[in-house]
Amino acid sequence: MSKRVQIVLSQDITKLGKSGDVVEVARGYARNFLIPKGMGMRATPGLLKQVEIRKEKERQRLLEEKRQAEGRKTALETIGRFTIRKQVGEGEAIFGTVTTQEVAEVILETTAQEVDRRGITLPEISKLGFYQAQVKLHPEVTATVEIQVAAL
Repeated sequence: MSKRVQIVLSQDITKLGKSGDVVEVARGYARNFLIPKGMGMRATPGLLKQVEIRKEKERQRLLEEKRQAEGRKTALETIGRFTIRKQVGEGEAIFGTVTTQEVAEVILETTAQEVDRRGITLPEISKLGFYQAQVKLHPEVTATVEIQVAAL
């Protein structure tokens, strides 16, 4: 009968856990594979306490990140409208398209806030007018801003 032991992982292991996770594995797997390869350490009370402290620090860091993103969202939504100027043809149709890079640049110029263009979701923009854009600032925080497309 194989007994199970608790191991604190030193690195991410597919289908087992992430670095710092406490997992229960077969004694032979721990003794013959994980520990000799430096992939894990036997869980001791002191090591478990360190793991808890590390997890709490990470939780605090993530909360602070989210709080900052909420502040940035408030700032963006307070300004609310950003204008992008484009060359226009017949029927107020714009030449080219409005890109997420242009939106990121206009936000940076207006607010001095840098946003990742990959986190911006735009509707199809082909004419002058007002459009809603979503700006993802954090996995749980998304700001909605208005983009005004105006003639040059």
